[in-house]
Amino acid sequence: MTKILVTGANGFVGSALCDTLHARGINFLPAVRQARQDRQFAVGDLSGSTKWADALAGCDVVIHLAARVHVMNDKSNNPLAAFRAVNVDATMNLARQAVQSGVKRFIFISSVKVNGEETSGKPFTAFDKPMPIDPYGQSKLEAEIALRELSHFTGLEVVIVRPPLVYGPGVRANFRRLMQLVRLSVPLPLGAIHNYRSMVSLDNLVDLLVVCSQHPDAANQTFMVSDDCDVSTTVLLRMLSDAMGRRSLLLPVPSKLIYGAAALIGKSAVADRLLGSLQVDITHTKTALQWRPATTMQESLIKTVAHFLNQH
Repeated sequence: MTKILVTGANGFVGSALCDTLHARGINFLPAVRQARQDRQFAVGDLSGSTKWADALAGCDVVIHLAARVHVMNDKSNNPLAAFRAVNVDATMNLARQAVQSGVKRFIFISSVKVNGEETSGKPFTAFDKPMPIDPYGQSKLEAEIALRELSHFTGLEVVIVRPPLVYGPGVRANFRRLMQLVRLSVPLPLGAIHNYRSMVSLDNLVDLLVVCSQHPDAANQTFMVSDDCDVSTTVLLRMLSDAMGRRSLLLPVPSKLIYGAAALIGKSAVADRLLGSLQVDITHTKTALQWRPATTMQESLIKTVAHFLNQH
């Protein structure tokens, strides 16, 4: 019987993944920084010297979610070094120990940022030349390259998954801020935005990770993932409004004016996320794994909004 080690098990994706593994009767061990439950395995802060032998004992698959995640306005003196320490060094330390423990498959959750920050007409695929812009994306790319090299020399099956924005019950950061604005019925100058954004719901990402842990054709592949339903910022806000039962107050302000105003107040990065396009093509994922998103975007948004409103 397969046993899976899940790192970052207390995180946004990790918690949902562990709930799904438990519900499906799949044997797993959740690894966390500090144990809150008896069954959890505490590993402390991730580094290139973390000891994993006890956690890896008897495991066939590792799903590596733990990472130093992208944050706005990073305060580190050397962001790239900080990202490398966790996303590259700590990842490879775990992967090498996994090989020594007889683990067969290592699933690495990377990021669409390995591909780049923005698309223009052509969605990103797993076969495109990587073009990371920021230190986070660079660190994820370096980890991917090192894992493939380790796979080549050891036979460890490496599976790489590059998600775009992940949303679902409990989502934070910019997505939560959008829901707060919709809930408060704040008029927004986003009624005429014609971009395309790919996102993936928590349920769909978790479902794909479970498939990747089991499907023989997932070995040594890189997969893009999304809800397979790209929407503009305007459409997303209307869907959130509908899910809340509220009237959307979206003013049709031209994108160029928004970009200009954002630049004046030092918010160009925020404008890029709201107005720019970022699409991923999941054709390869669907074909190679015979996988389809488990839920629709509309269903997932309704679930996400319901959880958000229940908190308020």
